[in-house]
Amino acid sequence: MTLAPQRPESPQPASPDAGHNAPRTVEQLTSAGTSAHGLGYGRRPARGHGHDVRGLQYLPLSTLHEGRFGRLFRLPPYVPSDAEIREVADLMEEGASGGDPTMNNPRIPAGYTYLGQFIDHDLTFDPVSSLTRQNDPDALTNFRSPRFDLDCLYGRGPADDPFLYDQDSQVAGAAKMLIGNNGLDDDLPRNVQGVALLGDPRNDENTFVGQLQLTMLKFHNAVMDRVLDDPHLARGSETPFETAQRIVRWHYQWVVVHDFLRRTIGDATFGRLLDESDGVPRLSLQHFSWRHAPYMPVEFSVAAYRFGHSQVRGRYRLNTVVGAPDPQAQDAPPGLPTFTAQSVTADPLGHFGGFRPLPRFWTIEWARFFEVEGAGSDGLQLSRHIDTRLANPLKALPPEIAGDVPSLTFRNLVRGARLLLPSGQAVAARMGLTRLTEEELGLGGRPAPLWYYVLREASVQAGGEHLGEVGGTIVGEVFLGLLAADPSSWLRNEPTWRPFLGEGDDFDMPALLRFAGHGLGPTPAPRGPAAGDDAPAPA
Repeated sequence: MTLAPQRPESPQPASPDAGHNAPRTVEQLTSAGTSAHGLGYGRRPARGHGHDVRGLQYLPLSTLHEGRFGRLFRLPPYVPSDAEIREVADLMEEGASGGDPTMNNPRIPAGYTYLGQFIDHDLTFDPVSSLTRQNDPDALTNFRSPRFDLDCLYGRGPADDPFLYDQDSQVAGAAKMLIGNNGLDDDLPRNVQGVALLGDPRNDENTFVGQLQLTMLKFHNAVMDRVLDDPHLARGSETPFETAQRIVRWHYQWVVVHDFLRRTIGDATFGRLLDESDGVPRLSLQHFSWRHAPYMPVEFSVAAYRFGHSQVRGRYRLNTVVGAPDPQAQDAPPGLPTFTAQSVTADPLGHFGGFRPLPRFWTIEWARFFEVEGAGSDGLQLSRHIDTRLANPLKALPPEIAGDVPSLTFRNLVRGARLLLPSGQAVAARMGLTRLTEEELGLGGRPAPLWYYVLREASVQAGGEHLGEVGGTIVGEVFLGLLAADPSSWLRNEPTWRPFLGEGDDFDMPALLRFAGHGLGPTPAPRGPAAGDDAPAPA
């Protein structure tokens, strides 16, 4: 197995857009990038997409970095004006075509959209104390290297974060995760004010990622039961909790690589980056390397990995009840809106926004989101194509998610400009990959923001079914590089390990759902006064 290779410094080719918005000094670009567009520092209290993670406020232009975030490439930045950003944002809307089934992606069911969000939260989780945040706000010296280790689930463990764990289960080294309940359905554990008790509060941002978090809590508990039944699963001096934690992490990491990543970047790119032909995984990484500790490349976190936003559907059917067709309004579009501009406080049953207790009868039916047996399997919903047309609800997110910039499209484009990302054409040229033509990009010959380029490339090169060359290579190299560098991963510790909780030696997201057991049965329709005031009408 080849771990992330050291890359020597080499002359950089000229950027295709080097003359755009020139001449401007590095100091001018840095000032414009960090203070323009009304984003500034620390203005938004939102816990979702309106919140910048620690370390993004300071980002050196060079690849010679030392901190939580860094750059893959030393290239001239492309900093479009506000007017140029708005022009591009206006091109990135579904509009009236939002319900067109031809925009569905037959390769990727809808649940993988939110699995991708869960993975993102896992990678960017920042578990340091408030004192450390004050002393090191730019995450230059004290930060956690990004890992697929489910710290968003486990926090710092039963001893340091006991509020995450079921105290009654902590016998003889075992520990199960705490499960909440809304009086009818299992929910995330919450305090008396309805705030979720989680390692990472972002995993309550919407109903879907919240149900994934709950599923992972139950997955751990099911594995904990297996470990208690079979003490031989322990290695060395592991406690039962540590054994269950390792098994959960390794199976999750297997899903991340062999199910999620393979679907996302396509078989050809996956095979080019990870060779498993002889049973021993070997990586081939050309662009992602580090000197001291793995970091989060901004080309990944602010551009390439935001492909998932284009996969979001405008409406979903959650289960047998929520989002079901209304016989009283046959002309109404199917499903419930993903988001509306209203807060969930004002409209608790109107959309799938989070940061609130789960309404009754809102347990998800996973067979509507993944290819798994269960209630709703005849109504599998697909993700949208990876392209430059984003679902209409993303134009106006609720305030608890978006803060004071409600358009996710505009926010993403501004963030790329603020962090001085190069254009997509420049990155493709630097990587030695095929550049999209001006006609394929559809921007009238101007440079393309990297996020826009990645989405457009997926549409042109893969019909929107998976990422193209630039996007797929960046996402694939970062995923595999981080996993190889993680001292607790199966790839680092035992490269020939194979999962054993499913059928045979493979394991995917449907297998994880089956083992966890959450969201596989039907949601009963509310009946009579016992249903309560928050029982949803078909929508």
